[in-house]
Amino acid sequence: MEFVLNHGMLKLFKFVFVACMSTILSASTVIDFDLIQKGKEDNNTMLVVGGIQGDEPGGFISASLLATHYEITKGSVWIVPNLNFYSIITRSRGPYGDMNRKFAYLSKSDPEYETIQRIKSYITDEKVKLIVNLHDGSGYYRTTYEDKNHSPHKWGQCSIIDQTKIDIPVYGDLENISSSVVEHVNKYLLTEEDKYHLHNTRTREGDKEMEKSLTYYAINHGKAAFGNEASKELPTHKRAYYHLLALEKYMDIMGIEYKRKFELTSSGVYGAINDDIYISLYDDKIKLPLSKIRESLKYFPIKKGVEVEFKASNPLLRIVKTGNIYTIHYGNRNLSKLKADYQEYDEKNEIVKLVVDGVESEYEFGTIIEVKKDFLVKEDSNYRVNVIGFTTSKKLETDIKITKAQIPKRFSVDQAGNIFRVEYYNGKKFAGMILIKFFN
Repeated sequence: MEFVLNHGMLKLFKFVFVACMSTILSASTVIDFDLIQKGKEDNNTMLVVGGIQGDEPGGFISASLLATHYEITKGSVWIVPNLNFYSIITRSRGPYGDMNRKFAYLSKSDPEYETIQRIKSYITDEKVKLIVNLHDGSGYYRTTYEDKNHSPHKWGQCSIIDQTKIDIPVYGDLENISSSVVEHVNKYLLTEEDKYHLHNTRTREGDKEMEKSLTYYAINHGKAAFGNEASKELPTHKRAYYHLLALEKYMDIMGIEYKRKFELTSSGVYGAINDDIYISLYDDKIKLPLSKIRESLKYFPIKKGVEVEFKASNPLLRIVKTGNIYTIHYGNRNLSKLKADYQEYDEKNEIVKLVVDGVESEYEFGTIIEVKKDFLVKEDSNYRVNVIGFTTSKKLETDIKITKAQIPKRFSVDQAGNIFRVEYYNGKKFAGMILIKFFN
């Protein structure tokens, strides 16, 4: 299956987001967002927006899971998982102010002006009929005051509408749709405290702040629009659980059909968020599994003189350069810092041979090889081999059986001490990397 990142940007094949990002963060930094189009394009498209505020990970994580772990089998879904990407990376509500208050009027001098204009173009696209903006809100919304954390002044755990109805051909009964979503979510609560409620902000009646919001802009341009809030009192995976319950109900209402690649439970969502995330660099010469990567990797081969080229399994993954440190971000989490060892790169991508647990096989650069007992790198006249962390009295590190015990844990790629780097060089040029993953 293929996903398309619109705006003349990038293409994704087999759940791999192709990106190029080497950004030095500064006062003028704005990182463009992705539009991921899934399913078969039609005039009944749902637009899902996450990450309008970078301190609300439940929203942007949910949108990214919809992009990576759902197959749309009927209908059309457009997903923006990272609308305010700089805000996400900096873990702030908005480095240039609250983006969700920039839809009524915005000066062309605002750093986010082009971002707002672009998302407005998708909101008003004739194919889009329903919009869901994902948020994480404080406390627990209740229609009457219970205590300071459960009251009409809180925003968590509710479905938000700006008004009861709008006069449009489809999905105009906002209150009825929102009530259906609330009813559905409440069938699958993790605890009774998490109960959802409908929250009508009655924006047109004088709520000057909400008049500046994305959803109010949308309904004033003839689009059904809803906010979905999960509570900040919950851990991120539980917030995502509730967001996904709501999104699935919106898809059901629109007749959009889908297949999900994980079980929609608290633990199922946790696994989907944290498992099988990786980045591949430089035409797959290097592949890094990220779920349990070390916080820092030293002497990491980075191509000299050019921006980092990478493919990522998730649209929330980015590499940001600060000096000679390349930080891998997953949403607002810093996964690892790569300390650059700048190298000239050999552009060839040839096959190399290793003996793994007594069996000789051929491997491409970028492969992660599972090893039970030992491995041996076959001598190849084209390459010099460096098994990072392994020492030997011999001149070469080839044709030697190597076990896990022979490589100090501190040289591993992962925190558990099971994954190690094998680097290949053609003369002074870096040629590629293979990872050895020991298992019991």
